[in-house]
Amino acid sequence: MKAGKKQPELVIPTSSAQWRAQRRSILVASAGIAAVSPFFISRALAQQAVKIGIVLAKQGPFAQQGGDLSRGVQIAFDEASRRVLGRPAELVWLDEPNPQVAVQSITKAIDEQKVIAVLGGTSSANSLAMGAAALQRRVPFISVNGSAREITGKDCNPFMFRMPASIPVYARAMAPHMLAMGKKWYFIAGSFAFGEDVISTFSEILTAAGGTVVGIDRAPVATTDYSSFVLKARAAKPDIIVSGAANVEPILKQVRELGMSGSVQVAGPAVSDTDLWSATPEALTGIYGKSWYFNDPANSPEEKAFVAKFRATEGRPPSDRAFFGWQSMRLLLAAVEQAKSVDPVAVTRGLTGFRLNDGSLPMSFREWDHQLMRRVVVGTAKANPADKWDVVQVKSQRPANAAEIDRLYGDKAEVGCRMAAI
Repeated sequence: MKAGKKQPELVIPTSSAQWRAQRRSILVASAGIAAVSPFFISRALAQQAVKIGIVLAKQGPFAQQGGDLSRGVQIAFDEASRRVLGRPAELVWLDEPNPQVAVQSITKAIDEQKVIAVLGGTSSANSLAMGAAALQRRVPFISVNGSAREITGKDCNPFMFRMPASIPVYARAMAPHMLAMGKKWYFIAGSFAFGEDVISTFSEILTAAGGTVVGIDRAPVATTDYSSFVLKARAAKPDIIVSGAANVEPILKQVRELGMSGSVQVAGPAVSDTDLWSATPEALTGIYGKSWYFNDPANSPEEKAFVAKFRATEGRPPSDRAFFGWQSMRLLLAAVEQAKSVDPVAVTRGLTGFRLNDGSLPMSFREWDHQLMRRVVVGTAKANPADKWDVVQVKSQRPANAAEIDRLYGDKAEVGCRMAAI
């Protein structure tokens, strides 16, 4: 045997006295372990990281919006010192380029990473797919970017929540401005849940006001060349081209290139700031519904502080999508604090049980459909803006007061949510 440290001897008891002595030693050691185990277990649990799932597009037509949503989430997480109920926390980031991968990602986050909640859904289709997976696993999911009515309508469920307004909300807020521009509308929309909702909702409002739908075109979600559709629209001579596309920038570009600037307006609900920032200054035109705008005079002190912080780190103001990410993380953390638990079901109840102030108005997830109730903004694009980031002139905020908020967001009969109990 090689020289080295002497190995401890293995002593095998050979008498009753030796057996009794060794048994006493084992019992004493076990009693000591039992005495300290609860302390160490409690301490270990307190230091175990709480995980939050983030499932946002990193590729595809929604990648830019996914990037801004991610930045907002991270800022709110850092503001909370990356802790949840005094425990360290971490974010689990996964991709969602389409509904199939979105379901795979949320499933992995819940089943393998044991996240307490998931923020995500860069598109309405992805949100609906992930909401169904969240229901099956009884973990709360907050859709941060889906505007199709089904999310809080017929496909609502007790574990799915929605940040932005639905298409009918935007339509009500925008309709007075749009109808004043003319009553002949042409629709160019993406072939997905959001686009179909834009067509049906705005058409209903237009026809009820005595207007006419002069044309409808549907394009694949990833379309970047809308020239053939815009040419058809030009021939129909509408007052307004209503966009239900994933990105309004190509439509603005081709409206200008085909000499239609000034003769036709463009309008769209839930249009991202990044869409407008990517357009050339000369192409900017139209009226848009938004859930938030960085230069809205009605923004709260907290929102103004967020704008300043974002500018300091990114060199530009936050888009509405960055705001959705920031606000969704803040709401989730507030719900956890209210629940005083990281159990997913308790967090779900916490999300429906708190109220915050949104400037002069209350803000909360409505209990019976889980729609976030807050103001929306209607603004017009500034042609050739002096500030390349400040491209929207705010025209109105809705609702004007707390009494109007339910009328704006619709009642149970209209929304169509029949939510089961948890």
